[in-house]
Amino acid sequence: MVSPPPGAAAAEAEAARAWLRVGLAPRPLMGSQGGLGPPGNGGPSEGESGETRKLQEGKAARGKRRKGKGKGKAGAGQGGRGSGAEGKPQPPQAKEAAGLGAEAGERVGLGKVGEGGGSVEEGERRIVRGDEGSAGARKEAKGRYDGKKEEWRVRTGQREEARPARAQGRGGQAWGRLAGTGAAMAAAAEEEAGAREPAGRPAAGPALLRLPEELLLLICSYLDMQALGRLAQVCRWLRRFTNCDLLWRRIARASLNSGFTRLGTDLMASVPVKERVKVSQNWRLGRCREGILLKWKCSQMPWMQLEGDSLYISQANFILAYQFRPDGASLNRRPLGVFAGHDEDVCHFVLANSHIISAGGDGKIGVHKIHSTFTVKYSAHEQEVNCVDCKGGIIVSGSRDRTAKVWPLASGRLGQCLHTIQTEDRVWSIAISPLHSSFVTGTACCGHFSPLRIWDLNSGQLMTHLGGDFPPGAGVLDVMYESPSTLLSCGYDTYVRYWDLRASVRKCVMEWEEPHDSTLYCLQTDGNHLLATGSSYYGVVRLWDRRQRACLHAFPLTSTPLSSPVYCLRFTTRHLYAALSYNLHGLDFQTP
Repeated sequence: MVSPPPGAAAAEAEAARAWLRVGLAPRPLMGSQGGLGPPGNGGPSEGESGETRKLQEGKAARGKRRKGKGKGKAGAGQGGRGSGAEGKPQPPQAKEAAGLGAEAGERVGLGKVGEGGGSVEEGERRIVRGDEGSAGARKEAKGRYDGKKEEWRVRTGQREEARPARAQGRGGQAWGRLAGTGAAMAAAAEEEAGAREPAGRPAAGPALLRLPEELLLLICSYLDMQALGRLAQVCRWLRRFTNCDLLWRRIARASLNSGFTRLGTDLMASVPVKERVKVSQNWRLGRCREGILLKWKCSQMPWMQLEGDSLYISQANFILAYQFRPDGASLNRRPLGVFAGHDEDVCHFVLANSHIISAGGDGKIGVHKIHSTFTVKYSAHEQEVNCVDCKGGIIVSGSRDRTAKVWPLASGRLGQCLHTIQTEDRVWSIAISPLHSSFVTGTACCGHFSPLRIWDLNSGQLMTHLGGDFPPGAGVLDVMYESPSTLLSCGYDTYVRYWDLRASVRKCVMEWEEPHDSTLYCLQTDGNHLLATGSSYYGVVRLWDRRQRACLHAFPLTSTPLSSPVYCLRFTTRHLYAALSYNLHGLDFQTP
């Protein structure tokens, strides 16, 4: 410690006595020099220690946090000038406190000469200068606070309530807290707005992002499904870019039931290709949710067709039309329409040109307009009509009476037979070529000829027969054209056969065998890689990938006591529907 100079103690005692003679002033706040002392004191002297200065600065900080109750210190040199040791520029808050201290000193009549020396007039002049400086500081602080407050209102969109007392006393601290919260809220709002706006290409980043979109499409076209999915997680712009249908088209054509035919025709252009590829993985893995859409009280042999958001199904001698609910996995219980006219059960029906053409066990063919009550029924065969097809304004029918017949659909010629073909066997299935030039019949294979034969539609003459190694009784229960030169068949011999008329008519080019040697009642294809079949026992629906020999998945839809064949099945890119003896089942592959 440095000893005080001689006479310092006496001077301090004299100053204390002078202060007591004036009277005790209110407790002062920090002035511009941060010292506490009697009135007229010029603050800490040059010889004062560092510890005292730190204590005074701490008291000054506490004084700033007070709620504006200005009982500051008065004294010479409090206008912001200070002594030689304290001659640094002071902050506006300190100047304001100094001005308030000067006002307090004037109220109590302080004008005596302090230890720093100076007359009463000089003290008054210093007080005036302190008043002027403190007023300017207050105006500057108020303007700065108002600016920050307005900025806060603009950024957050919220109205700030006026709190004058708190703003004066704790302006700095309150603004700091509000500014931090406002910045966080503003950042969150900007992020949310950015998520709603379309993502633009990043201005900076890897060189890959700066390539032209055509070149980037070519590069990404070599990526597989997993790589495209990872690329979409890099940034928002790449996520939007990888949703392009062109990138997923090649993958979709190689997937199961994605809406693309073997020739590349898109059957569902309104649905994004990426979404169809996602659902396709559920078909490949066999992930689905099973449900029952309709039930019947007695055993039936139903047939079914799909058109848009409607399902048509035969029950006994009626055909009922139901509308799907938006999810596609359930039906409205009340039918849209009921089409009647047959005296016995409906064996088969098709939809063509806004008409329902039905074949009944009473040997009659019925023609119903879907959107009206128009119905025509005429006798077609001597026994039950097992199958019927209609394309290009021509109806063909096959019957148990061993004949196939050709009929016009024109309203003025309904019921006029164009050709009668002797098949010499019971006809179980029939289909017209997409070119409308021929049709194929599938018979019971009880004779010495092939059960699959192709006939000319215009003349009714036999064109060719398919295969030559069918065992007796290998009747064909379902047949369908996939293209003008390819067709599929299934039946009692437990095989699904794929025929290509361009390659050979004597032998099929591909075949798939039912693993449990069950009769195959029906089949359906997506026109590309997926094949679905319905078996005769336990309502088993099998999915096949035509690029493989083995069955992909099997779904038994009934238990042992209620074993039933699958009489008919249809599917879309998201759902599969199977008609059994007692109910209609649905398999939902979109939300398994």
